[in-house]
Amino acid sequence: MGTTAKPHASGEAAGRPGPVRLAILDDHEVLLDSLASWVGANAPDFEVVLMAPTWLQLVHSPAFPTDLVFIDFQLKEAVSIEARVRTCRAAGATVVVLSSIDTPEARTRALAAGAADFLSKALPMSSVMEAARRVMGMEADTTVQRTWRPRPARPEPVVKPHLSPGEEEALRLYSAGLSTVEVAERMDVQYETAKTYLRRVREKYAKVGRPAGRKAELIRRAAEDGYLE
Repeated sequence: MGTTAKPHASGEAAGRPGPVRLAILDDHEVLLDSLASWVGANAPDFEVVLMAPTWLQLVHSPAFPTDLVFIDFQLKEAVSIEARVRTCRAAGATVVVLSSIDTPEARTRALAAGAADFLSKALPMSSVMEAARRVMGMEADTTVQRTWRPRPARPEPVVKPHLSPGEEEALRLYSAGLSTVEVAERMDVQYETAKTYLRRVREKYAKVGRPAGRKAELIRRAAEDGYLE
């Protein structure tokens, strides 16, 4: 079991009724189905609302962000584990990283990026879910009733708006978790300038039918369009 960060409240612990909303990102679809099926049959205090074999499908899903995300450390996609963890954390999700290769370097990278735990895939699922309950600050609850939901359909192609260099930089920094004030400082511009950049980014996404009014939506757009590294 890896080093565990401070528990994050969720579900009933955070005032929301029902099970913890769980997303699973793993590009091995057989394993993805297996993990989701085990949770559905054995962990009624969790509900798998999103199963994604690719990073794009995860962040593009209407179900994202969820309360908790299981992320496979080794994906075939070029998006780094740091970018994946930070995007989920900035959107408000707790992250547990699962890996078939448990090395000090992999563990350090995941935890330094903000993952609540780093677990070996060799662990039994019961131990994985015990860790999930711990990082969510909850106790096992076998009384919660749940309903299975199928894997969401693949997303349709989207239109990427044209952003100026300043707008792109502001979007990258803001999506990485910086505040508007910090974005302005990093870009060496006035606060109002940084604020204008972000407002224009939101407006441009709205014009192509991709809402970005909320921070979670803006982070999702940045991930979809490759602005996160």
